[in-house]
Amino acid sequence: MQDWLWMSAADLGRGIGAGQIDPIALTDTYLDAIDNHEHSARIYSVVTHDRARAEARAASERASSGQRRGPLDGVPISWKDLVDSAGVATEAGSKLLEGRTPARDGAVLRNATAAGLVCLGKTHMSELAFSGLGLNPMTATPPCINDAGAVPGGSSSGAAASVAFGLAACGVGSDTGGSVRIPSAWNDLVGLKTTSGRLSLEGVVPLAAKFDTIGPLCRSVEDAALMLAVLGGGAAPDLRSASLRGMRFAALQTVVMEDMRETPLAAYHDAVKRLQDAGADVTPLDAPEVDEAMPMSGILFTAEAYGTWGPVIEAAPDRMFGPIRDRFRSGADARAADYVAAWQRLDQLRADWAVRVAGYDAVIMPTAANLPPDAKRLMEDGSYYLTENLLTLRNTRVGNLMGVSSVTLPTGVPSCGIMFCGASNGEERLLRVARAAEAALT
Repeated sequence: MQDWLWMSAADLGRGIGAGQIDPIALTDTYLDAIDNHEHSARIYSVVTHDRARAEARAASERASSGQRRGPLDGVPISWKDLVDSAGVATEAGSKLLEGRTPARDGAVLRNATAAGLVCLGKTHMSELAFSGLGLNPMTATPPCINDAGAVPGGSSSGAAASVAFGLAACGVGSDTGGSVRIPSAWNDLVGLKTTSGRLSLEGVVPLAAKFDTIGPLCRSVEDAALMLAVLGGGAAPDLRSASLRGMRFAALQTVVMEDMRETPLAAYHDAVKRLQDAGADVTPLDAPEVDEAMPMSGILFTAEAYGTWGPVIEAAPDRMFGPIRDRFRSGADARAADYVAAWQRLDQLRADWAVRVAGYDAVIMPTAANLPPDAKRLMEDGSYYLTENLLTLRNTRVGNLMGVSSVTLPTGVPSCGIMFCGASNGEERLLRVARAAEAALT
């Protein structure tokens, strides 16, 4: 049964469907692993034992009677602590929301429950989702699978750790500037950033609602595809016969290749070579619109974030970690006219980007320019914290600024991912591309 903890969600679902895995035994195996894991309290903010067991019993009955609701019916997953769950604390990693207990599940959790998935509980995260590092001294900092002294990436830090440490078959997180993809990359997982608006944000604690997205952190592209269908209440894309032969990739050069650290740079170049060896055509691409958009992220993200949370923060500022509080406050003095103008300009830049990349199957780049930073040094060295936080989210932010779907895949080098950006609302096509790339990179 311990082998179940390391299987993909899709394989677990197939085992249930074949009568080889009982959802009750599977859920108990996960709950026992959580309850006895040395890092459990740093990964899960709440473990919903009663709900998980009740959902597992129902899934077991459906499996026995041939009435399974879908390929992941009976599979246990975790939820980032910003997706509302009825009667369970949902505090978005912040002391400011301590005791916040919604009466109703968020829309994506309702969809997952309707599809038969089992809710294991809620996972720790960066405060109000506003950091890519995963460092949270106010509640908990989850571990990184590859470095006990490093941060795991954020803000979906616990979501990634829950999967990487075998405490969930999949984690559901959110991504505003990289918060699904960074912890996925640093913990050697597949992470899907969906297009803004593709999945419902009803019952999701916001950061910057115009950029916020929901997405899965999982073991395989197949899992990501199945989870996209579950979260959206639709059908999964067909990944069969996906091949790199004849695919055209644009290797983005603008901004994303600057200040790359040695290990992730080497891992990226090796991954690109393997894509080429498998039949993909890779062409360097410069995109001036990315260069122009990057500085605009300051006003676009921080103004909306502070506009959303400013009064709550200022009512109890000492209940926040200083660097996170300061990042929110950097949006306090933004002029409304500048914010509106920035959005109008970004809309044009997105249109320019769409034209520039229309002939490619995906745009590729390193997921992160750096490796997971040392947690102790982040707490002690303010300049190190600032440098690493900004560098961490730089490349992933391209997908958010350009308004497109994006997925990160492991390269085989620990904590080094390669990112594929597709079209806006082009998740199905992107996942076929990613499945083909996964086969070449594994």
